[in-house]
Amino acid sequence: MHHFLDRRSLLRAGAAGLALSALGARAQSGWPTKPVTLIVPFPAGGGTDAFARPLSAQFAKQTGKQLIVDNRGGAGGTLGATIAARAQPDGYTLFMGAIHHAIAPSVYPKLEYDLQRDFVPLALLAEVPQVLVVNPKRVTAPDFKTFLAELKKNPGKLNYASAGGGTSHHLAGELFKLQTGTFITHIPYRGAGPALQDLISGNVDMMFDGLGSSAAHIKGGRIKALMVAGAQRNASLPDVPCAAELGLPDYKVTTWYGLWAPKGTPAEAQARMVEEVKKAGAADEIRAVWASNGAQFGNLTPAQFGDYVQAEIARWAGVVKAANIKLD
Repeated sequence: MHHFLDRRSLLRAGAAGLALSALGARAQSGWPTKPVTLIVPFPAGGGTDAFARPLSAQFAKQTGKQLIVDNRGGAGGTLGATIAARAQPDGYTLFMGAIHHAIAPSVYPKLEYDLQRDFVPLALLAEVPQVLVVNPKRVTAPDFKTFLAELKKNPGKLNYASAGGGTSHHLAGELFKLQTGTFITHIPYRGAGPALQDLISGNVDMMFDGLGSSAAHIKGGRIKALMVAGAQRNASLPDVPCAAELGLPDYKVTTWYGLWAPKGTPAEAQARMVEEVKKAGAADEIRAVWASNGAQFGNLTPAQFGDYVQAEIARWAGVVKAANIKLD
C-alpha cells in the first residue's frame, strides 16, 4: 500500500510538472513577446498617423510591448502596402491601410500586391466623414444651395484640390460632380497637407477633405464647411448640414482606416491583436482622440471588415469607370 501511495504521489508530481511546463510554454509563445511593427503607408504627420500613433501608445500600455509606427509613404499608399505584403508573416508586422487601398485596384493598372489575396483583415479602426470645404475669400456663397447654383451656372470656373490623382479626395470630387451634374477642375497635389495649405492660402477654391484634418481650420475660420458627406450631421460640426438633407442621399464618402496582417500570420497573433484593438476602442484616451478628429471607432468583426472592404473596392471601381479616371 505504501508503495502504491508513493507511486500515486509521483504521478501527481509528474502531472503538476507537465502542467507547469505547458503554462510556461504558453507564456513564452504568447504573442507578443517582442515589439510589433505597424507599417503606415503614408508620410508622418498625415491623417493615418492621427490614429496610428495613439493606437501605438495604447497598445504598449495594454501589452507592455511596443507597436512601432513605420511610415513608408509613396505611390499613393501602395508602396507601403507592397512592403507589408512581402513581410515575414510571423505576427510581428501589421499594416494600417485606408480607403485609398480600396480605390487603388481601379486606378493603378499594375499593383505589386492584392489587398484581398495577400492580407488578412483584422479591424476597422476609424471612420471619418469627408467634408466639402471652401476658401471663404474665393467662394463667397453663404450656403450650399447658393454654392451649387453658382457651380451649375459657371461650369469649370471653380477648382478643387486633392491629395493626388486616385485618392479619396479626388474620387470624392468626381462622385460629387457625377451626382450634381457639375464640372469643377481637379488640381492634384502630392499629399493632403499641401493641398489643404493651398486652400487656406487662397490658391485654390475648394476641397473634399477628411474632417479630422479640416476641423481645426473650420473652427478657426480659415476655411468654411458647406456640407458633411453622409446621411447625418457630425457631432463636432453640428451646424454644418449633411449631404442627405441637402438633396444628395447617395453622397456618402468616409475616410476610413483599417488594420491587416500579412497572409499566413499565426491565428494566435491575429486573435490577440483583434482583442487588443477592441480593448483600445473602449479606452477613454482613444475615445477622446477619435472624438476630436470627428471619427467613430469601427465595431466590426474581421469577417465583417473583409466584407466592408470588398464592398468599397466594388463601389469605387464604379465611380472610377463612370468618371473615366485614368492615371499614368
